[in-house]
Amino acid sequence: MGALPKAMFLISLLGFFMPCFQAADSSKGSFSFSDNFDIMWAEDHFKTSEDGQVWYLSLDKKTGCGFQTKQRYRFGWFSMKLKLVGGDSAGVVTAYYMCSDTGPERDEVDFEFLGNRTGQPYTIQTNVYKSGVGGREMRHILWFDPTEDFHTFSILWNNHQLVFFVDKVPIRVYKNTEKPNDFFPNEKPMYMYSSIWNADDWATRGGLEKTDWKNAPFVSSYKDFKVDACQWEDPYPHVFPPPPKTGGTNMMHGS
Repeated sequence: MGALPKAMFLISLLGFFMPCFQAADSSKGSFSFSDNFDIMWAEDHFKTSEDGQVWYLSLDKKTGCGFQTKQRYRFGWFSMKLKLVGGDSAGVVTAYYMCSDTGPERDEVDFEFLGNRTGQPYTIQTNVYKSGVGGREMRHILWFDPTEDFHTFSILWNNHQLVFFVDKVPIRVYKNTEKPNDFFPNEKPMYMYSSIWNADDWATRGGLEKTDWKNAPFVSSYKDFKVDACQWEDPYPHVFPPPPKTGGTNMMHGS
């Protein structure tokens, strides 16, 4: 079985072999951002739609913004719809990623969306960190304009592999070889994060294209966060399903 068919096969097995997994779906309309996420910094750069179902992070010359889930997970399916910064977004990075903590020994799994000059395609950079060591970057060119509408970006994480998806299409499979010193993040539970920040020292053409602050604020949009994952509770190995929440929503919550 090839890598990508095998990835899809493992998705079908996910719920069968992991009875502690719980589903949450912010598209149901009863989802509360404040019950499930924390703003990491610059709360004044975060907004929601009137119904609370679309979330906006903005970047200006002063600061960017970010949020994270309240809870950690170890293995699961994580999905979010994003609409990226339009127009001239050179130097701007929007990230959607998983991370164990902010310390130097962190594990991390990244989607990073690298802005560009008007008319140029967006580049996705995926990356994997284990114990603070990265260097597993891979870049992908999107086959659509991610600034015109929302598109779904997903991560499947289990003990066998990491799979990165765009609109349900797997674009990268990162496998656990189970060899000594294998570079695979399977030991530390992780939070889910998203953020926007200025990275014009490297993001666009290796830093040659700088952020044009006349176009600020730069805004990325989010909705429909979905998760089938096992919530983590210390001490190991206490992994348990979350309590039911009003309306049937069961979710508590780069580089």
